Amino acid sequence: MAKKKTSSGQVRIISGQWRSRKLPIHDLEGLRPTTDRVRETLFNWIASDVRGARVLDCFAGSGALSLEALSRYAEFATMIELQKDAANQLKQNLTTLQCQHADVINGDSLQVLAKGTQHGFDIVFIDPPFRKELATKAIDLLMTHHWLNNNALIYVETESEITALPVPASWVPLKEKQAGQVTYRLYQYQTPDTSAQ
Repeated sequence: MAKKKTSSGQVRIISGQWRSRKLPIHDLEGLRPTTDRVRETLFNWIASDVRGARVLDCFAGSGALSLEALSRYAEFATMIELQKDAANQLKQNLTTLQCQHADVINGDSLQVLAKGTQHGFDIVFIDPPFRKELATKAIDLLMTHHWLNNNALIYVETESEITALPVPASWVPLKEKQAGQVTYRLYQYQTPDTSAQ
């Protein structure tokens, strides 16, 4: 019998215009909000790049990463979330915050990414449910369907047993840390310099 999580059912925004705001989240199977400590480290890494950025959250879940970016004045965020209850909660939380520069897509992330986009993104969060090989599939689709602006930052959070994450040669590794059962990495996408040829 699965042990019920004893989560408080809240996510806390660490900094920015909504600092210390607590928002409800659904206690759903597979929903694993990025911890405050990991989130704080991540946003220390990307602090100078968030303001004015277009953000894509591939597996939004609680929305902790997108909401933190929006709180720190990201220009826009697109959040993709498969579970309907979680997606509806994200929409409600955006309404509570009176945030109109975000979009919640209730759907399968891989199917959404496979459709491509008209507008590239500057910061991308990939924090999928563990042990389903979703991170590598999302990475392939981001590249195949041109979701990334040049110099985009990509954050990937995976289970720690993934010791080597296969990423394209154009993704420059910037940071990597481990916290418990989680390894999190930051990359920067750089388009090949064809002018040198």
